[in-house]
Amino acid sequence: QVQLVESGGGLVQAGDSLRLSCAASGRSYSDYAMAWFRQAPGKEREFVAAISWSGGNTYFADSVKGRFTTSRDNAKNTIYLQMNSLKPEDTAIYYCAARKTYTRVSPTFTRELNYDYWGQGTQVTVSS
Repeated sequence: QVQLVESGGGLVQAGDSLRLSCAASGRSYSDYAMAWFRQAPGKEREFVAAISWSGGNTYFADSVKGRFTTSRDNAKNTIYLQMNSLKPEDTAIYYCAARKTYTRVSPTFTRELNYDYWGQGTQVTVSS
C-alpha cells in the first residue's frame, strides 16, 4: 500500500514557475514508477509526466515538454514537478500516481489504468 499526498499548488501568473511535491508513505516506494496527471475543469484527466523507479528516465506530454521537469528523491519518498513558463491552459488539478514497475517509462505510462495508487490532487491556477 502506498499513500500519496500532493502539495505546492497555488495561484500564479502566466510565465511564473511553480514546484509541486508528492510525498509517498508506505513500503517499497522506490519500487514504483511515478507520474503526474492533471484535470482541467470540464475536461478528462490527462497525462503530464512520468519518472522511472530509479529516476533514471522520464517521459513528458508534448504540451509540457521543455517547460516541465520531474525528479524524485527516494531518500525522502518524494517526487517533484517543476513547472516553468506556466500558461493559463496549465490550470488544472494535478495528481500524482504510482505504478509498481522497474521498466523504463514509455508511452504506456500515459494510461491511467496502469497506475495502482493516486493522490488527492493539488490545484494549480495560472492567470493571464
